[in-house]
Amino acid sequence: MKEVNIGHTAEPNCQLPAGDCQLKNVCVYCASSTQVDEKYFRAAQELGALIAQKGLRLITGAGRLGLMDTIQDAALAAGGEAIGVIPTFMVKEGWHHTGLTELIETHSMHERKQTMANLSDGIIALPGGCGTMEELLEIITWKQLGLYVNPIVVLNIDGYYDALLAQLEKAVDENFMRTIHAGIWKVATTPAEAIELLLTTPKWNKNIRKFAAI
Repeated sequence: MKEVNIGHTAEPNCQLPAGDCQLKNVCVYCASSTQVDEKYFRAAQELGALIAQKGLRLITGAGRLGLMDTIQDAALAAGGEAIGVIPTFMVKEGWHHTGLTELIETHSMHERKQTMANLSDGIIALPGGCGTMEELLEIITWKQLGLYVNPIVVLNIDGYYDALLAQLEKAVDENFMRTIHAGIWKVATTPAEAIELLLTTPKWNKNIRKFAAI
């Protein structure tokens, strides 16, 4: 890969010591579609149960359908807490889960995403559509800019995210991102691996923002 010189002689250390990662709240991005393959529902159920069993608190978009509903119900059934964040217009439509530990209403989708990020100590992206991928790419961008420093894990069930991950690799290969930015996210293939990566990945060094430009 061709490296572009912007006046720095070496890549910085992008990670803080592992001891600085105190993870209590896990935000999960996921789909609300009810028509997806059963393997994705199984993954959401397993992930929700694992989050609760680890004593972690689940943060979601508070939807009452699809993988979002499944992971929330699984966490609650396993004795955990599930906090949902959702815009008021969706509540008025009746799209929200009514049995969560806490429901936080926001004025807009933008505020929803910001609140979910603020509440979280780490993020996992389950398979999802454009909304899930938009959330994932935005939080990756925030981390690149040093605005979010916690672990981000892509849960690549049965290769669902292969094409997106390949596109991100292409962005690095063609110098739209620096090589160091490939460390912004981790990739897991099972819920258990996703949790392990969250618990063992150090925080990102926010000073990395000086390397956001190519």
